Amino acid sequence: MSAEERPGRTRVTADPDWYESAGISLGIRVGDLVFTSGQAPVDVHGATVGAGDFEAQARQALANVSTVLGRAGSGIDRAVKLTVFVTDMAHQDVFARLRAEFYVAPFPAESFVQVAALADPAWLIEIEAVGAVE
Repeated sequence: MSAEERPGRTRVTADPDWYESAGISLGIRVGDLVFTSGQAPVDVHGATVGAGDFEAQARQALANVSTVLGRAGSGIDRAVKLTVFVTDMAHQDVFARLRAEFYVAPFPAESFVQVAALADPAWLIEIEAVGAVE
C-alpha cells in the first residue's frame, strides 16, 4: 500500500500500477473492507489480454481482483461481493465454471450484469469486488 492516505482510507497500489495513469485507484481500503475499482482484462502495463477470448479475459480480470485485494491485506478467498459486467450474457456459463476455480464457500454475493459497452471496446468483462480484511 502506498502512503497516500486520508483519515480512514488507504489507497491500494501495485508496482507497476496499471490504473495510475488514468487517475484511478486500484482499490481503497476503509477499515476492514477493500473496495476495488473495476478490474479489466489488462496486464500490469495496462495492455488488454486475450482479445476476443472471454475465458482468458475473465481469468485476467479475476487475477487482477486477487492482486488488488491481496495488496490491501485481503484476498480473493475473502471477497464478499462481486459485480461482474459483461458485454454478452452468453458468457455466464464460462464465468460460472471459473467461479468454481477461484472461490470457496461461503461464496461471495454476486451480481452478473450485461452492459452495452465497457471503457475499452476490446474488453468483454470487468469485475468490481469488495473484500474483507481478517
